Order: sequence, then C-alpha cells, then structure tokens
Amino acid sequence: MDDDALLAEQMAYYRAGAAEYDRSYAEYEGLQKLLAVVDDLPIAGDVLELACGTGQWTPRLAARARSVTAVDAAAEVLVLARARTASPTVQFIQADLFEWQPPRRYDTVFFAFWLSHVPPTRLPGFWNTVAAALAPGGKAIFIDDGPAAATYEEVLANQPTPATLRRLGDGRQYRIVKVFHDAETLTDDLAALGWSVHIRTKAGNFIGIAEPPTIPC
Repeated sequence: MDDDALLAEQMAYYRAGAAEYDRSYAEYEGLQKLLAVVDDLPIAGDVLELACGTGQWTPRLAARARSVTAVDAAAEVLVLARARTASPTVQFIQADLFEWQPPRRYDTVFFAFWLSHVPPTRLPGFWNTVAAALAPGGKAIFIDDGPAAATYEEVLANQPTPATLRRLGDGRQYRIVKVFHDAETLTDDLAALGWSVHIRTKAGNFIGIAEPPTIPC
C-alpha cells in the first residue's frame, strides 16, 4: 500500500469514527492531565492548530491566544469541534494538510497527536509548511505518543510506511499511519532540517517546542 492509499484509509477512519473519538479523553485520566499541559506552554498571539480533530485542544488554545485558526480534513470532526468551541476568535477550516498552504503567518503552530500520522517520506515537506506558517520569532508546539504507545496498538508488520490497524465499535477496521517517534531520534531529525527543538517526555507522551531554521538575509 502506497502512502496515498494509506492516507485515504486513515482519513476514512477518522471520518467514520468521529463520534467515537472523544471516548479516550473521557476514559483515560492521563489524557485529561495532558490537556492541562497547554496552560504551561508558550502559546501566544495568533495560533494555527493543525489536525484539530473534535476540538479537544482548541478551547484551551483560544484561552491563551489572540486568535485560533483550526484546520482539519474531516468534516465530521469539525462539526463536533465547532459545537465544543463557541469563541468568536476561533475560525475552523476544512482542508487536507498535505495540500493546504497557510494564507498568512502565525505566532504559534500547534498540533497534538498528528505528527505520528505523517508518513516519514512527507515529514520534510510537512515541516517546511510549518516553517512557512510561522511569523518571525514564532514557535511550533507539538504533543504526541512516544514509543511505549505501540504496546496498545495493533502494529502492522513489514509495511513500507509504519502503520497500525484501528477498529471502530461496529467492527469496521482501517489501516492508519502511525509512527512512534523516539524523542532523541526526532530531535536529531529536526536538527538535520535546521530546526532548534527541545522535546520532553510526560507519562509516555512527548511535548516538543521547536523554532524554524533561520533564513540568511
């Protein structure tokens, strides 16, 4: 399966499972504690949230920001995100993050549990998009699963792109991209792309703050 087909199946999973997505936040105390981390992160100014999903993080971002532009490809999750976030400073956009280009620059680019769904071959292009979206002095802030999360997933062996199998409550199953980044390796990979990054771990997850490459005048 090539990346395009895998990403299409991943999209189908999140569209079909939109109504089930929030269960993990309700059931796992660790996710609730992780949400509270936003209050201690350098969220400021105009914020671009990538892969906002059902908007679990969006209200917390809006409380710290001047404005939030929240982007996701799945219309079904955006319906839930809009219902959760009534702030007039939040704008929602439906767009494919592998094709969409930000029309302006932002002080903060934030994404939670999205980086692990980006195929390794598309990481450089994705980070170029993030860099292009940041205003001078801006930061990218990201949260995701660490390697330990692989024990809770049905990891598919011998795949050209790291993938897992996800099941919905009605029995339907989908393959999705799932890269369990190691903090040290990810730091090195981003440094190779010119980023200055600090990653810390918290209860099996990692929290990263990165500044883009400096472009010579």
